[in-house]
Amino acid sequence: MTPTSLLYKNIQLNYYDQGKGSALIFLHGFLENGKMWESYLQHFSAKYRVISLDLLGHGDTGCLGYVHSMEDMADAVHAVIAHLKLKKVTLIGHSMGGYVSLAFAELYPDNVKNLILINSTARADSAERVQNRNRAIDLIKKNAPMFITMAINNLFADHIRPLHEQEINHTREEALKTTTQGVIAALEGMKTRIDREVLLHFAPYSITLILGQEDPVMPYQDTVDQTLGTKAEVITLEGGHMLHIEQKEALKQHLIELVK
Repeated sequence: MTPTSLLYKNIQLNYYDQGKGSALIFLHGFLENGKMWESYLQHFSAKYRVISLDLLGHGDTGCLGYVHSMEDMADAVHAVIAHLKLKKVTLIGHSMGGYVSLAFAELYPDNVKNLILINSTARADSAERVQNRNRAIDLIKKNAPMFITMAINNLFADHIRPLHEQEINHTREEALKTTTQGVIAALEGMKTRIDREVLLHFAPYSITLILGQEDPVMPYQDTVDQTLGTKAEVITLEGGHMLHIEQKEALKQHLIELVK
């Protein structure tokens, strides 16, 4: 993957751009970066124009401030889309990338063809989740590498780790490159994000949630419940929070059908 960057608000905004055709925008989760989608970009770039970004404070994209709200991140995504002169795009967001996709869809509905949220939720953080994020911020300030290592390990169930040891090690190595400021700014932005369940009811584009039944981060039933009585479709896969690793081929097959 060859990165490209543009100057955005005096920082380098890093992205990857492959293929031609309808545009698919892949957005990574917390502590990840645009390279996590490499095999997906290789696959889909045969038929589509595929773009993945390093969101604010992640990968090789710089930090804008102490807090990166989901709206800040969505504005950065829009800057890339505008720079590339794209009109309507399909947004595919994993976890935090799903929050950014929802923020983008609310801010720039005319640019959205459809939304695919992987292991993500339209709900705001619960009070308990906000407390956990505050504790995480305190820990990062004391020992960022320890927090990042623990956070990546906690994304995988015990029985899953031996099956994907190489990919998990790679995910951890990439996560450890994230700057302390980038980690804190994302946590601050996630804990203050607003509830966007209304989009599941009234959005003029299709929304699909692809969920892992054993997700240790996003309680599966809680996420399913928010889609009841909405137009949003739910696809359930066996696995946890990192379906792009745990269920790579199954996830690709569902994405192939959804982006047709």
